[in-house]
Parts: sequence; structure tokens; C-alpha cells
Amino acid sequence: MAAYTREDARRRDREDPLAEFADRFDVPADLYMDGNSLGPASDVAVVAVERALEQWREQGIEAWTDAEPDWWHYGEELGDRLAPLVGAAADEVCVANSTTVNVHSLLGTFIEKADSPGVLVNELDFPTDHYAVRAQLRARGYDPDEHLHRVESRDGRTIDHDDVERALAENDVGVLFFPSVLYRSGQLFDVERLTRVAHEHGAYAGFDLAHSVGVVPHELRAAGADFAVWCHYKYVNAGPGAVAGLYLAEEQFGSTPGLPGWWGHEKETMFDMRPTYTPARSAGAYQIGTVNVLSAAPLFGALSVIHDAGIDRVREKSVALTEYLIDLADERLAPLGYAVGTPRDPAERGGHVALEHEAGVQVSEALRDRGVVVDFRPPNVVRVAPSPLYTGFEDVYEAVERLRTVVADGLYREYDAPEGEVT
Repeated sequence: MAAYTREDARRRDREDPLAEFADRFDVPADLYMDGNSLGPASDVAVVAVERALEQWREQGIEAWTDAEPDWWHYGEELGDRLAPLVGAAADEVCVANSTTVNVHSLLGTFIEKADSPGVLVNELDFPTDHYAVRAQLRARGYDPDEHLHRVESRDGRTIDHDDVERALAENDVGVLFFPSVLYRSGQLFDVERLTRVAHEHGAYAGFDLAHSVGVVPHELRAAGADFAVWCHYKYVNAGPGAVAGLYLAEEQFGSTPGLPGWWGHEKETMFDMRPTYTPARSAGAYQIGTVNVLSAAPLFGALSVIHDAGIDRVREKSVALTEYLIDLADERLAPLGYAVGTPRDPAERGGHVALEHEAGVQVSEALRDRGVVVDFRPPNVVRVAPSPLYTGFEDVYEAVERLRTVVADGLYREYDAPEGEVT
């Protein structure tokens, strides 16, 4: 059995090849375990924002073409740097809009292209994905109650891949739209398997990678995925409101986006100001309005940190940290009423661990007051995300100690539990 001692945790930190990266972040708490909601600022991300502000100050409108990098090509330039994280060609990736806007735009496109208007989602999705599917179906004259198909969970935590395959076989589906990682339990889906089965049933396959980009390597091109969306404020650490990312398979280039806008027009004729829209022959077609320079700038720094660390090494450490957290939870927290709600197989686990407790919201509040930032999602999930770039094994050890203390000593009882609250 592993040695669950503080000294063992320190030994593992000394042997960690990524330990040095923690010095590049300003972590706003003793133990910041909430990178699955908002990653902290890195030194180079802050410098990148300051550089953009200085360009604005010194160059004004000339920065669109003369800045380094020039603002005109921000979306494409950042797409090029993002492509290795998602396993795509540079022109298949672009930075644009927010995640939900990209969901609307891409769903609108693929519902229009599909042979059937049916869209397959799952019961445990992040709600915005369902809102967008319903809206895009209604916009095209389809009844969501008829054409939105939902895979139900057997246990309230996870979705069985076999049930997805069954739903594709039993329903008339034109688009499968699934997350890579479930936002509550942290279950990691097999993107390649879901894509293959969707295609076998004549459906397009799209994915919401919000809870995996930056902590789980993807191979979207090899998997055959048709489209994907994600954010950059979680594990990529590009800051609140950071511009989102999207992937569009090369085979899908040329279609008019569901939400076309001038910034997605082919750049060569963009300023001809024609009334007809000619989409860029790349993922850049899904840019809508003028790029948000100050919200995109941090990505230049944030991505450099991940590339320096190496996404495969980030994933390796993430698996080790979450496994260590689960082992400690089994030993020290289970006797106090905690349960692990995350798959134990690393191949089925993203970057965070869901610890279930009947007083989860109170536990979360008590932890924050004691220097441990986690978050709570109803009905009973405390999400703990030991992000590999700034979290060590001793951090996980200490977080579990405080999780144990707030329940063992009854400290959580000092806090109210209002219904529907998140932290």
C-alpha cells in the first residue's frame, strides 16, 4: 500500500518534473483547487495583456497591422498555437467569441447540414449546451421536445457509452453533441469511440471540451470529430472572460456558419464590403465580430506555459494527482461520509475529482474560510481540481486534511445551506 504521509507527499514533489512551474503563477489562496472553474494568473499571461495595452497606447489603430503579433490575425495566430493541444491542423482551430456563442454557431451550422434535425445530448450536460440546442432547433422550425434526444444516466454521476450507442441506433439523430468531461463528476468520454459510432449512424459528432483542454490531450483530427468548442479560463489559465476556442474539421470548410459575421469573412475580400458573405476557408469562418484583443492577449502567455510543460506531462501529473486524491479520500474521508463520485479508471477521468457529501455546500464554504478554494455543485458535489501546473502532492495532502477537519470537528455546521447555491 502507498505511504500516505506528508513526507511521502514532499518526496513526490521533489521528484516532480513540473514542480518549478508553480513559481510562474500568482495563486490567490493557500490551496487553490478550483482551476476547473477559473485558473490563476501566470506571470507571462499578465505580461501578454500589458503588451497589448502598450500597443494600444503607442500604436493605436496601426496595431491592427503593425503590432507584434498583429491584432488582425489574432484568432488565426492563436489557433496555430492551440492546434497541438487538440490534435488538429492549424487552420482547423481558431480563437473567437465565447464558448456558448460558438456552441450556437456550430450547432446551427450542423443542424442545417445534417440529414436529420435530431440532436443527441445527455442528461448530465452543462445546461448551456441544452439551451443552445433547443434554441437552434426552434430557430429552424423544429420542436425541441421531438428532436432533442437525451441519454439518461444510470447512476446520476456518469453516462454509459453503450447507452449512447443505443440512443444513436434507436433515434433519428443528425448531430451528436457531447462534452469531453462531465462538469460535475469529471467523467472523461472516449471521443474517438463516440465519433465513430455517430458517423456509423449518419450523424455529425461535435464536442464541448471546456473541462479538458489544457489538462487532457486531444486528437480531434485522428478521432474524426467534425467540430468542437472550449473555453480558456479553466485549465489553460487565460483569465476570466478569455476568448474561447473552436475546431472545425477541414472536410467541413466552406459551409456558411450558423451565426455569420464580418470577422469570419475571407480576409482577402473582407474590406470590399460586399453584401454577400464569403466564409473563410478555415475555422476562422466562425469568428463573428471584431476580435476581443484584450481578452485574447493572455492566451499568448498562458499557452506558452503549457507548451513549455508539455501537454502529455501535464496529463501524466494530473492523473497522478487525482489518483492520489482519490486514495487519500478512501482512507481518510470515506469514514466521515464522503464518497468519490468520479470514475476511478484514469482513462475515464478528467482533471477534477467529485467528492460527494450531504453537507457539500457547507463543507465548501468552511474550506474557503480555511484557505482551500474548491467549489460546490448541487446536489452534493464538492469539486476538487488539483491543476498540475501549480498544485503539488503536499497541496493535495493538506487539502484532504482540511476536508477531514471541517467534517470531523463539525466546523461545517457553522454555515447555512441555502438551496440551489453554488460556490
